[in-house]
Amino acid sequence: MLVLGIESSCDDTSAAVLDNGSSVLSNVISDQNTTHSKYGGVVPELAGRCHIESIHHVINSAINQSKIGLKQIDLIAVTVGPGLVSSLLVGLNTAKALAYALQKPLIGVNHLEGHLLAIFLEETVEFPYIALTVSGGHTDLYRVEGFGEYKVLGRTRDDAAGESFDKVAKMLKLGYPGGPLIEEKARLGNALAHRFPRAYLEKGSLDFSFSGLKTSVRNIISKRETGEIPILSDSDISAGFQRAVIDVLTDKVFLACDKEKVNRIVVTGGVAANSALRKRIATEANSHGLKSFFPKPEFCTDNAAMIACAGYYKSLNKPLSLKDTINLDAKASLKL
Repeated sequence: MLVLGIESSCDDTSAAVLDNGSSVLSNVISDQNTTHSKYGGVVPELAGRCHIESIHHVINSAINQSKIGLKQIDLIAVTVGPGLVSSLLVGLNTAKALAYALQKPLIGVNHLEGHLLAIFLEETVEFPYIALTVSGGHTDLYRVEGFGEYKVLGRTRDDAAGESFDKVAKMLKLGYPGGPLIEEKARLGNALAHRFPRAYLEKGSLDFSFSGLKTSVRNIISKRETGEIPILSDSDISAGFQRAVIDVLTDKVFLACDKEKVNRIVVTGGVAANSALRKRIATEANSHGLKSFFPKPEFCTDNAAMIACAGYYKSLNKPLSLKDTINLDAKASLKL
């Protein structure tokens, strides 16, 4: 089965072609970093406009790179939520038009399900596994029992981890997107120069909270500017902040494994590209006798290959009709 995936949930426009759910024939991503960098974050209206400008080029590039014809596509999979509704609608309406013109089935995919199954683009992981989905919009823990079988174990009560990275980078005037810039600075800093707070919430809770950590960073920067504390470099602050985030994420993952009696961990989402996080979880997993899996960085960020993958497995158990195609709608707060 040849699947065309389309992803436009936030500020990345992507299209991909997959063969039988795992063989990636193409995966084209167009980011909007230049557009949003001056604002230190994503501006929804501008994101929607950028998707309109680039989506046809991205789809054509994906088809050309896959070396197949558009008419050979058997299924179209598109992100329908969660995300920015102005962005989601661009990808969804484009997918509807293609499906109608080509008379091909169309299936809507939850963006989070794409992240949960992204590991299958590279290897098969035995069920069940604990999945940490950590990105700019989400920080969630799931027990994944099988394709389409997901149990929420915990989620952030305020800021997502990736959002905190972006906001701290903005405070430090490093630029956007903040994740890679904080990671780069952190390599040069001393994570022990200042200990930032770790929010673990109630005993045994698998939920997350990063707003207090973000506020603590803001306070330290203010005190540095007024000379109330010894000078901390941007690198030291970045290293301390990153260590605090990784400590909480790691501890919660292994707490989830212990509670659920599961020995496999999948870490996915944009922040999963962070090399320090990957190394920490992999090292601790080995020491606990657990197995850890990480998609390649290109499959961690928002991409259409993971949407095509999720759409493929979803379609195996769902009869599709033209009525389903017409009735598909974007949902900004879509639940998994």
